[in-house]
Amino acid sequence: MKFGFMGWLQCPKPWDADSDYRIWNNGLEQVELCDRIGIDHLWEIEHHFLEEYSHSSAGESFLAAASQRTKRIRLGSGITLLPPNYNHPARVAERVAALDLMSNGRAEFGTGESTSFTELDAFHVSRAEKRAQWREALGVICRMMVEEPFRGAQGKYFNMPPRNVIPKPRQKPHPPVWVACSRQETIMTAAKFGIGALTFGFVSAEDARNWTASYYRVLADAVPLTYRVTANVGFLMTTVCDRNGDRARRMAEANAFGLSGRHYYVDGVHKPGRTNLWEMQQAMPPEQRINPFANAVGTPDDVRKVMLEYEAAGVDQLILIAQFGKLPHDYICESLELFGKEVLPEFAERAAKREKEKEERLAPIIEAVMKRRVEPQTPWYNEEYSYKADGSMVRHWGYSPELMEEMAKAQKAAPGNGHTTAPGK
Repeated sequence: MKFGFMGWLQCPKPWDADSDYRIWNNGLEQVELCDRIGIDHLWEIEHHFLEEYSHSSAGESFLAAASQRTKRIRLGSGITLLPPNYNHPARVAERVAALDLMSNGRAEFGTGESTSFTELDAFHVSRAEKRAQWREALGVICRMMVEEPFRGAQGKYFNMPPRNVIPKPRQKPHPPVWVACSRQETIMTAAKFGIGALTFGFVSAEDARNWTASYYRVLADAVPLTYRVTANVGFLMTTVCDRNGDRARRMAEANAFGLSGRHYYVDGVHKPGRTNLWEMQQAMPPEQRINPFANAVGTPDDVRKVMLEYEAAGVDQLILIAQFGKLPHDYICESLELFGKEVLPEFAERAAKREKEKEERLAPIIEAVMKRRVEPQTPWYNEEYSYKADGSMVRHWGYSPELMEEMAKAQKAAPGNGHTTAPGK
């Protein structure tokens, strides 16, 4: 089992002029430490306007900085929001490739759509169509990282003429692709498309076992949406490691900030710039502050015992939430140092052997899965396509939406390799 670190950047009130400066720079120091002690992945969140809960609104900038301060840790967006109103697909492809180059091939491409009204409404993203927007954008972005030149897109949610999207990533055909999951249904969607599942929810070891087993059952019949299969499932784990177990539990309870997630995703009423979630959290009874599942809090032995249950459940990765609430930066670093010294090594020893066995077991499955991959439907591309710098002349490259719809119906009736071609071509 491998380990990740969640780049949360929680910043509870009250704030001062340097609050965001401290939280961002402390976050980079924590990632440097994770890299040194042997944690495998960084997953940096992208959230917008979620005050106190997460101030990581420009995850790509944080990842770029982390790429220059680390040597081995994999650097993942956890996640990048893909509906085009959040992020133009070409800009996403460019940023992922740039991170991959700057990190010498350590980028991981986590994707998602968000479920928060705060974000969806501000960016005019339809809740009913966000999943379809994610799917369309993901296919286009992967094409941009592979095609040279990109042959253009004429879709329901995104249109773009042919361009050579540069730079191209160091990892070929593109970095591993993941999707954020909060329910078992989404994990099955990830498996169906042959991509990794970042499970951003707190589940018991038994549920983790069942969800992981279901993922790999579905993966065997996957039809890949991307140009590579990323067979992996990760789960969140709140982690505080201290030689004094009682102190670890007191610190976890005092700094728990679960209310902030429920506030933005379930039943909160928010006044931008006015609501104080930290005060509301402190007014909650202590027994309601900590999620009962996925907590590794206490001495190294306490932490090890919990994590062994998830390892036995077949989980591929535990993603540590070690920065939350007002947990002091120095204490977070001490906790990580102790975890890296007394807990992590034994898991790392087994992880290498298990990874090799997993690769051997999945090799024939992935080979069969990739043979089922259908090339994405693309507009007919005129190899002589060109344009003048002033836009006064553009050679035709695609078709009207009406004709594209007609050809899509024809392809569905007689499926081939997925390409749409011009009549008579």
